[in-house]
Amino acid sequence: MISSESIYHTRQHYDQLAAILGPKYVSGKIENPFDFIKMATKGIDAEIIMNFSRHFNLTKSEMARLLSISEPTLYRWIKSSKPLDRKFSIQLFELTDLFLYGTEVFEKSDYFFKWLDFPNAALGGLCPFELLDLPGGIDKVRELLGRIDFGVYS
Repeated sequence: MISSESIYHTRQHYDQLAAILGPKYVSGKIENPFDFIKMATKGIDAEIIMNFSRHFNLTKSEMARLLSISEPTLYRWIKSSKPLDRKFSIQLFELTDLFLYGTEVFEKSDYFFKWLDFPNAALGGLCPFELLDLPGGIDKVRELLGRIDFGVYS
């Protein structure tokens, strides 16, 4: 059986991820999620936050919430153009990966983003968006998307 991991981690998927975050900031090829860690360890410019938010049409308030930081902190990071901490760089890679997968599953980003804001019984009645800033939350939402992708009632 083919896992959802192998379905959404394709060369095209990773190329699109790098294009969204900015080829200037994401150097080298991404071949698997472990490359996120390697790149983040080298340091990724805070500008990827703006590239991510522009591509997915997210407000600065939503971005701050996704990263579990205050809006003033978000502004300082972007203005400074310093490398992000490894944790936040990895989180942005993982969020981009998840959002691309969600868009693939729902076939339209609008549908995916509406789904993120609806309470889901499989998540204990929480909205998927509410989990994205919590430890393990991205993985829980990704797992649920995999179930939907394979037609498992969720």
